[in-house]
Amino acid sequence: MKKMISHKDRVDKLINHFWKDGYLTVSRKHGQYLPSPNPIGKYDVDAIGKYKKKYVIGLILNKEDLDNPKTLNKIKYLSSRNTKYSSSKVKLFLGVPGNLLEKVRDLLLQLPSENVENIKIVTLPE
Repeated sequence: MKKMISHKDRVDKLINHFWKDGYLTVSRKHGQYLPSPNPIGKYDVDAIGKYKKKYVIGLILNKEDLDNPKTLNKIKYLSSRNTKYSSSKVKLFLGVPGNLLEKVRDLLLQLPSENVENIKIVTLPE
């Protein structure tokens, strides 16, 4: 019997990828010491990180998200964000279970190339 991975565990794994890339966590969902991130536009995100003046947004997708047609707009919006004052690109980390990688790659083919360059896919446990 497979143990179900909770959303909190997936956020923890996504935060580990932030740290590997040198980002510190500014806010995260299910955090004991950090606040939950504010919505960006009208979209909820799972984590926000920072390294010097560079920011990163973390978003975890599951099967239901990938079946929702509005997810493409959400990814497009979040991957096109710039910082408020320096207008530098904000990287988007997409946390995806391993069995959904192909579906995410197919979804990203529908985005403009400048958005796709700003996205990093992170494999999470299923």
